[in-house]
Amino acid sequence: MTDLSRMQGFASQAISAVEGRFYRPPLPEGHVPRPRLCQRLHAGLSGRLLLVSAPAGFGKSSLAVEFCQSLPASWGSLWLGLSQRDSDPGRFLERLLEGLQQFCPDLGNQALGLLKMRQRHQPFAFEEWLDSLLDELALHLHPQNPLLLVLDDYHLAQGPVLDRCLQFFLNHLPPGLVLLVTSRQRPDWHLARLRLSQQLLELTEQDLRLSPEESLAVLDQHPTTLRGQALDNLIQRSDGWVAGLRFWLLAASEAGVDTALPHALHGGEGLIRDYLLEEVIDCLPPEVQAFLYDTACQERFCADLCDALRESHDSAQILRYLKAHQVFLVPLDEQGQWLRYHHLFSDLLRTRQASQPLASLHLRACRWFHAQGLLDEAVEQALRAGHLDVAANLVQNLSEEQLLAEQNVGMLLRWKMDLPDSLLISTPRLIVLYSWALGLACQLDAAEELVSHLSRFLPAPSATAQKSMLAQWLALSGIIARGRGDRLKTRSYCQQALRSLPTKRYGQRLMCLSTLSNLAIAEGDFWHARGWNREALELARRVGNPLFEALAHYDRARVLHARGEVLRSMEEVRHGLQRLQGLSAQRLYAARARLALYEGYLLVAGLQPQEGRARLRAGLVEARACRDISVLIGHCVLATLDGREGRFTEAFCELAEAERLMHIWDVPPVFYLAMITLVKCELWLAQGRMDLAESWLLRLGQTYGGERAAVAPEFHPLLPLHIELQQALLEQAQGRTAQAAQRLQALTEHGRSNGGQLLGTTAVCQHIGLLLASGAAEAAVVLLPQALEAAQGGVLQPFQRLLEDHPEWMREQLLAQPAGPVQARLLSLLPVVDTPPAPGAGTEALSAREMSVLKLIALGCSNQQISEQLFISLHTVKTHASHINSKLGVERRTQAVARAKALGLL
Repeated sequence: MTDLSRMQGFASQAISAVEGRFYRPPLPEGHVPRPRLCQRLHAGLSGRLLLVSAPAGFGKSSLAVEFCQSLPASWGSLWLGLSQRDSDPGRFLERLLEGLQQFCPDLGNQALGLLKMRQRHQPFAFEEWLDSLLDELALHLHPQNPLLLVLDDYHLAQGPVLDRCLQFFLNHLPPGLVLLVTSRQRPDWHLARLRLSQQLLELTEQDLRLSPEESLAVLDQHPTTLRGQALDNLIQRSDGWVAGLRFWLLAASEAGVDTALPHALHGGEGLIRDYLLEEVIDCLPPEVQAFLYDTACQERFCADLCDALRESHDSAQILRYLKAHQVFLVPLDEQGQWLRYHHLFSDLLRTRQASQPLASLHLRACRWFHAQGLLDEAVEQALRAGHLDVAANLVQNLSEEQLLAEQNVGMLLRWKMDLPDSLLISTPRLIVLYSWALGLACQLDAAEELVSHLSRFLPAPSATAQKSMLAQWLALSGIIARGRGDRLKTRSYCQQALRSLPTKRYGQRLMCLSTLSNLAIAEGDFWHARGWNREALELARRVGNPLFEALAHYDRARVLHARGEVLRSMEEVRHGLQRLQGLSAQRLYAARARLALYEGYLLVAGLQPQEGRARLRAGLVEARACRDISVLIGHCVLATLDGREGRFTEAFCELAEAERLMHIWDVPPVFYLAMITLVKCELWLAQGRMDLAESWLLRLGQTYGGERAAVAPEFHPLLPLHIELQQALLEQAQGRTAQAAQRLQALTEHGRSNGGQLLGTTAVCQHIGLLLASGAAEAAVVLLPQALEAAQGGVLQPFQRLLEDHPEWMREQLLAQPAGPVQARLLSLLPVVDTPPAPGAGTEALSAREMSVLKLIALGCSNQQISEQLFISLHTVKTHASHINSKLGVERRTQAVARAKALGLL
């Protein structure tokens, strides 16, 4: 038998375990498949090295076993599980050669004899020996029957000499041989060179972390009653560490019940503690262990902070050691400067005794953060050190402008819980700061009570100080009055504050301008709302604060949206997000959260539901972290989307989550109850639950209608008009079409008279749907041009129900209207109807999107204009245009239009 046929015989099956030293272990019981990682490893088989490096317990070996089992039939695999004894290069190479001889029995007989004759105390020319062996191996390997060599647990054998041997081995690897290495630390090889030549595929701890779905698959191996937040906490605490979840399952099986099991996933207790001590910490040098215990008190750290904590200068060197040895460090930025420990690892470290008192470590951290200008973290450290007076003094250094720009009120409210009331009211600065925090958090009673303590400091030492204090009281009172829905006091207080606030209090001036703009929208006074917006944006630009500029763009977007100018509103949102691009992605900003949420809202309004849903989800994450009430927008729009797609259970869950947050945050019902109830009414109407919808719409109408109507809440200033729209839907469902038509006509007139085209477009489209359902198609035809005219600003969502319920009527009417961007966009959203070419033309049919592009080309639109009108990228427009030319057999736009007309496509 030739060497080639011998190789082919072995490559058709997994290697038999001729010797225990080459035995590939089976997958552990309950192993969760990782197809996404195996797929990535398969993609790396065209290179030389597959490297899987991660801390203990992340499933490196299991992944390697799964990957070997998934290899194509043409591949063979050789498994070498390494130990400390293999750190001797001679022993390692002897094992390697014996393993290769299972595939090629005649390989390296002379080389093996030389290796066995060597004396350990004498130098040996490993590179020369390897060079000869690799030349011989190249004759035995065949690229069509390649071999995967697996070195498992390389960290146990790793050393300078073995690293050099394997570096040489990698550099001269013959075709048909690929190396897979699993290790707890990255080998000291020229990995950058391999990566540059695309010969390396590396999976790290970040890649091996279990996804939430994979974590659930692990937990499903033991029936548990954990649900909701408890289950989320368990998965979050595990940080994707498969060993941690398996230890939890083991504890669950031993306990038999899971009453208290959420607390079992703790790094300082039981099996996890023993594993981490034995496998990780006890293997480290004493000075590195001391470093871990002294820095474990920090939620995040960098080398400079660690030096300050330990009063030393070697932290960067120790961190490099920890990174090299994969000791449960989690990077928090792309540069790897800021780090944290894995949750369960830090649990264990914090149960051990640090070399210095914790209070001293936190106080040093406080001084370091303060010197870096990181005030929020400096205050946190002072509180953890137990120095409340230091924390209070630091809070006083926070300017109102910084607080109002970031609006991360959750931070201040956390500090408030740790500071005694006597400290909170000890200075006017603390009173003002915390009054603003409470006002922004919608805790109106607490804010009003706290701001009343300013009277204790009157008269002020000087006339200037007294004027400033009174002006701040006016601004705060205006915000509180808006929250309570008192329009007269809101307008009076805010306007007085604008007249008396010092120039340097630009943050409070901007808050008053924003409040007045919002009140003007609620009153339908868009002209004044635009004026307040303009003044706010000019002020924000003068002071050069990107956060305030972003907030001003957000307010302007809300006014434009209410006027039905969705496209311009989207421009404002994106201008605002652009101003925030230079800010840290690690810090939380309410402005960024609100803009992301509103971008999602506008995408939905432009009938781009999937893109809108993604942006809403992203905005919700940051809004929740900032404790910003704008989460209401996200949850309500998502609930509306779910309802329109018939997923009512998911829709009511979104609303329930919004209510839960409002209860937790102690937000008064006036801020959110009507807004959530109105969405519920829309869902009930869609479900046919008329009794519930009628009952609650009556209550909402009584509250927000009539002469003594309440002012609409801040986050839904057009609430009363939306209640009217739902009332019309209810009347239509109950067969009272005349009343519904009258109500919708009144809303249309209202929108036309004050420029509120958002509601006007919605009312007209709803009226058209009512007429079509009543058989009055001719009257509907008359109204459609009015709806299209009102939608020129980009309000397309009101047409959704017409597109779904009356597609053929809409197609016929839209084609009969003068061509325009709104018609083109709506036509592109209709169900696809194949348009066959003229008989004998032999032309491939155009898709619906290509037809939309072609119609705009026929109108003389440029590629950029088509991109804007169809909400698609410029590249996509060019691709469609190229396909159109190809299908019509032409080369230029003008020829495409002429050919399409000849075929009857236009």
